[in-house]
Amino acid sequence: MSRIGKKPVELPSGVSASLSGQTIEVKGPKGTRSFNATDDVTIAIDGQSVTVTPRGTSKRARQQWGMTRSMIENLVTGVTTGFKKELEIQGVGYRAAMQGNVLKLSLGYSHEVNFEVPAGVTVTAPKQTEIVVEGMDQQQVGQVAANIREWRRPEPYKGKGIRYKGEFIFRKEGKKK
Repeated sequence: MSRIGKKPVELPSGVSASLSGQTIEVKGPKGTRSFNATDDVTIAIDGQSVTVTPRGTSKRARQQWGMTRSMIENLVTGVTTGFKKELEIQGVGYRAAMQGNVLKLSLGYSHEVNFEVPAGVTVTAPKQTEIVVEGMDQQQVGQVAANIREWRRPEPYKGKGIRYKGEFIFRKEGKKK
């Protein structure tokens, strides 16, 4: 039995869900998101909650049960509060600035890195050493943050680079004489 799958997803006020076949569509204050579930689960909307039940006892049906419930909960969270990833930049001369729809990064290269922000995601740079990625889609927000971090990952000797806020970087000791 899936402990996650058994719990119903509560719909807060201002959020509505509609079901057509295996596709659930959730509308909220931030927009509309949809998810197409597999045929291994049954989705039911009862008033202000959504429940997911498996069709059968196969391993795949049980796997899809918890995953589908989590995906629906992420849809509800996305259209109400949204998702947010915070990045911080460490290193002398490393900085970030937004210019229209382009994030300009100075990361110690001989050139400035221009990162084009995709649609559906909002990127802001409140300080020169901070980047905030926000959006409705958790996967897209995480992917954009990972793509920005990929330009200069934190290195283990001095800790310079782009890291997630609160991320621990295992530090190595340098050469000894």
